[in-house]
Amino acid sequence: MDSTPGNKQQLEEAFSIFMQASDHLSHAYQELQQKVEQLTSELAVANGELRSQFIEKEALSERLGLILTALPGGVVVLDALGIVIETNPAANAMFGEAMRGRKWQDVAETCLEQTATPGEWLSQEGRRYSIVKSSLGSSDGQILMIQDITEAHNLTMQMQRNQRLSAMGEMAASLAHQLRTPLATAMLYTSHLGKADLSQDERARFAEKSLARLHHLEQLIKDMLLFVKGETVGEEDIQVSNLLAELQQVIEPQMSARGLAFELHDQSKGARLKGSRKALSGALLNLLENAMQASTGGGKIELCAWTEEESVSICVRDQGKGIEGDLQERLFEPFFTTRQEGTGLGLAIVRAVVQALGGGIRVKSEAGAGSEFVLTLPMKSGTGRLASQDKWNKRAGDLLRMELSDE
Repeated sequence: MDSTPGNKQQLEEAFSIFMQASDHLSHAYQELQQKVEQLTSELAVANGELRSQFIEKEALSERLGLILTALPGGVVVLDALGIVIETNPAANAMFGEAMRGRKWQDVAETCLEQTATPGEWLSQEGRRYSIVKSSLGSSDGQILMIQDITEAHNLTMQMQRNQRLSAMGEMAASLAHQLRTPLATAMLYTSHLGKADLSQDERARFAEKSLARLHHLEQLIKDMLLFVKGETVGEEDIQVSNLLAELQQVIEPQMSARGLAFELHDQSKGARLKGSRKALSGALLNLLENAMQASTGGGKIELCAWTEEESVSICVRDQGKGIEGDLQERLFEPFFTTRQEGTGLGLAIVRAVVQALGGGIRVKSEAGAGSEFVLTLPMKSGTGRLASQDKWNKRAGDLLRMELSDE
């Protein structure tokens, strides 16, 4: 081997480079080893967090399952096509486990019948259910919250009847006065009929007045019985346009005879209601007759109808003397009247009819500027969302959405 100084120097330089590379590789290996240890530690922490989250979600799923099982109301989950994919035991008890895999619409048509109240249905067994829909958001599915309100409905009906009976008891003195006054008047007129020196014209006049007082008594008793009985709910299919046309045929000739103009503005667009046609027709006739009583010759009375979302509004508007503001709050009280010949039960019956149909009534009036009575009634439709939801419905829906979003 050539051991000249030049070769020796080259070997030393090569050896130095090798040592530097070796040191560099050693440092790189140590850094890599530290990085691996760090990543291993971070992975262990991440695995621990994932395990903890898995345990929490598993516990949440178990709690949710227990909640759904314990809920007194039914929970039905529908997919985007309206097919039943999940149910809880309460829903199974109501409609049977066989509804899974079926379209909810088919289940409802088979097992349920819609009532006059939106969102409330009757089963074949006579149970009354409240059904509320809630969207699942991005999944395009829905949750149905089904609550058995049979007992609550029966208690409500009983309470309303008790309220009517209570009102009758509280106003017994007023009723006795209203009965005694026309009865005493009729007896007075009748007593004159026994006078021998009474002319034929006077006799006919006294007989007519007696009969008028007796008719007034009869009408008062009819109104009283209708108010106490309160049986205004029916199952008839009522087309609003047809009902308004019938009312026009009945009332327009009477208004013409009084010198009043009648106008019908029907924008109900084929809307239908469900309930007692006779009761609703009677309530609207009552309002129209009141409008005639409040109007003078040359005035105008309007009967209007229009739709708003899932309701129909029917309005009776006049240009009569109007109602003082302090009296408007008492209009619907039993036996309260501003007319000498009134029974004081007409508007109370109107409100009872409207409430029985699941609607409401409001009045807008100004002294000297006429009055406006507006009835708002729910249209006949399919299962609808109620304006207010029970707390347990909302909570169950939130929990179920959490579970489905985690899957």
